[in-house]
Amino acid sequence: MAPGLLDLVHLTTWAVCAVIKLPQLVAVLRAGSAWGLSLSSLLLELAGYLVFLRYQIYYGYPLETYLEYPIVIAQDVILIYCIMHFSGKARRALFYALIYWGSWYMLTLQKWIIDLAMNLCTFVSAASKLVQLQHLWQTKDSGQASALTWGMSVYTCAARITTTVMTTNDLAVLIRFIIMLILNIWVTATVLHYRKTKKTD
Repeated sequence: MAPGLLDLVHLTTWAVCAVIKLPQLVAVLRAGSAWGLSLSSLLLELAGYLVFLRYQIYYGYPLETYLEYPIVIAQDVILIYCIMHFSGKARRALFYALIYWGSWYMLTLQKWIIDLAMNLCTFVSAASKLVQLQHLWQTKDSGQASALTWGMSVYTCAARITTTVMTTNDLAVLIRFIIMLILNIWVTATVLHYRKTKKTD
C-alpha cells in the first residue's frame, strides 16, 4: 500500500473517531433516556480501550496507529456518565473512575502484566459487544442505540486491520481488530433489525 493511501486511511479513521460516539450521545440526550444501551457493555468497552491504548504506548508504536483512542475514550466516558445519570446511578461514576485510573497505572508495572492484559483485552472487548447484543435480544428494541455509531465502528476496525498489517503487524492487535469487526457488524445488523421491526409494528 502506498504511503499516501496509508495516510488517508489514518486520517479517515481519526475523522470518524472524532465523532464516533456523537450520534449515540445526541440520541441519549434528546430522549433523556439510555433505553437500548447496556452500561455493562460500555464499561467493558472502556476497559478494552484503556488496555489497548496503554499497550500501544508501552511498546512505542507509531502515534498514528492509536491516536483516535484518547478521543474515543473521552467520548465513552461522557456517554457512560450520561447513561448513569439517566439511570439514576450517577453516584457510581467516581467509583468506576478510581478503578480505571488505578488500573491504568498498574498495567505497566511489569511487562508480563501489559502482555497478559492485551491478550485478555480482546476477550473483554468481545464481551462488551456480546453484552450489548444480549441486551438487544432481551429487550427486542434498539431504543437509543445508534446504528450510525456502530457502523462507524465497523469502518474503524476495517481501517485498523489495514494499518496494522502495514505498520506494526502485531498479531495480537490484528486478531483483536478482526474479532471486533465481526462483532461490530453483528451489533449494527441487530440494531437495524430491531429498528425496522419497531417501525413495522
